[in-house]
Amino acid sequence: MAYQVLARKWRPQKFDDVVGQLAVTRTLRNALASGRLAQAFVFAGPRGVGKTTTARILARALNCQNGPTPDPCGVCDACVEIAEGRDIDVLEIDAATHTGVDNVREVIIAGLGIMPVRDRYKVFIIDEVHQLSAPSFNALLKSLEEPPPHVMFMMATTELDKIPETVLSRSQLYEFRTIGSKAIADQLRRIADAERIQVADESLQLIARDADGSMRDAQSKLDQVIAFTGATIGAADVSTVLGLVGRDLLLDALQAVAEEDAQAAFALAGTAVDMGYDLRLVCRELARVVRDLLVLSVDPSRVSDPEIAGESERERLPALAKRFSREDLLRAFDLLSRAEAEIRAAAQPRYHLEMALLRWIYLRKLTPIEDLIAKAGVGSTSSRLSSPAGSGVDRSFEASSSSPRRSAGPSTPLGTGPSTPLVATVSTPVGARPSASPGPGSSRQQDKQTALPAESEPPKGSFKDALLAQIRTTKSVFYNTVVAQAQTIEVTADRVTFTFSATQKALREMFEQHRAWLESLAQQVAGRKVTVASGNGAEGQAAGATREASQAPAPDRKAALRDQALADAGLQALLEVFPAEIRDVEEM
Repeated sequence: MAYQVLARKWRPQKFDDVVGQLAVTRTLRNALASGRLAQAFVFAGPRGVGKTTTARILARALNCQNGPTPDPCGVCDACVEIAEGRDIDVLEIDAATHTGVDNVREVIIAGLGIMPVRDRYKVFIIDEVHQLSAPSFNALLKSLEEPPPHVMFMMATTELDKIPETVLSRSQLYEFRTIGSKAIADQLRRIADAERIQVADESLQLIARDADGSMRDAQSKLDQVIAFTGATIGAADVSTVLGLVGRDLLLDALQAVAEEDAQAAFALAGTAVDMGYDLRLVCRELARVVRDLLVLSVDPSRVSDPEIAGESERERLPALAKRFSREDLLRAFDLLSRAEAEIRAAAQPRYHLEMALLRWIYLRKLTPIEDLIAKAGVGSTSSRLSSPAGSGVDRSFEASSSSPRRSAGPSTPLGTGPSTPLVATVSTPVGARPSASPGPGSSRQQDKQTALPAESEPPKGSFKDALLAQIRTTKSVFYNTVVAQAQTIEVTADRVTFTFSATQKALREMFEQHRAWLESLAQQVAGRKVTVASGNGAEGQAAGATREASQAPAPDRKAALRDQALADAGLQALLEVFPAEIRDVEEM
């Protein structure tokens, strides 16, 4: 007797045998039990997931001598002949062959009025129905809508979008899903045990993964591996026969990236080429491993899931997952997906793989901007990042006062509406540390005994000096943009008063937001209760009154806008993260 391939030998014979399509099979079973059967069915889904098989089981359930029944006996003449594809009343039609309207009229429409020879129903199973021409579909419409009571239509397709809506509206649609690799591996285990094949679960998992959700593909691949190895199958045999990329190579590549070992990464790319792997497949499998690591970083308990890690990988994968942040893995997945697309049309695929691994190594050096801003934000202890001298770095940023802020309270624009944009241009001079030195019109800071430069270290030896030093150490951005801009700082036995001019309204508001913290800090420094307050300078009040009575000169306006920009939380974060200084402030 001729050999029968596993995909045919192990074809499901009843609804309970169909793997991974519980929603479809349960609905059909209930419809058969209750007698609520449609006249036409459309089974849509990927290849090899059970569409045509389910149609045959439904035909057997309708025509079984015990039927209609959700559990056909499988031994009566109708059940046996339908399973073998030789029942005269069940016509299985290949739509790719019978595409034209004449074929449809001759094979289907002409025979609708003829009663079944033996069975209860005459069943038309149209496989790959999307291949029918438009006239063929139109010829079927009336028959689908009002067929004779003894006729059933079952149509299977892998391309649902090519089926006309007029056909779908006359049929019940059942969508089949891809089958999970675990369900496929479990079915392969039952087949292997029944066929007396010695194979490890890890090898079956490799086949299930490569099947990509198709049970028929998995069974065909198992058949192919058995033909190569015989009754004993190893993981290396599966990789060799199916051309799979070894997991050890993939994990070694991730190890090289984690250790930032570019030399090892280049060597592994060469190994993949020498072993004859399709480099697109290498990128795809690397992306799969990256996805597995991301799953483990979210849910470490999934390490026991065979879809994530085989038994030999359950120590190595969690260790690798700890060496990558989630941001690293997300960037790596995008990088590898792009590399796979680039390799498809590349003249030198190896170069693209090598450059992808190298870019991945350098992408791991990136720090999320949220982390940088969190370190540099107001209220956190941080150190200023500086560019190396002579690096030639020149950056420009724009911060709008109408954009969302991270600070606890908003700054009120001076002399403008709340929607008036304010642009501050900052840049990093080559080889110099940033400074937030005041712009034109800042004569209010000429009292050298009380006002401090933004970047200078406060003098030592007094309570005021110690307090200012502590403020600068703890909140350098707040010190540079608010405290150092104060007009005067007066200290008495139990009180410290920071004086701001009327044009520094925004800075004073920022100061008030931090006043409770300043009092706590002053108490720590002095060892006693100290009150911290803010006030308006006489000179500033006069200037403010003059400005309200008549418009202030341009230099005073510039100073006010500059103070407003300095109070912006976003600009403060930029000044902390990037070495920069205020060059100009303009209203837009």
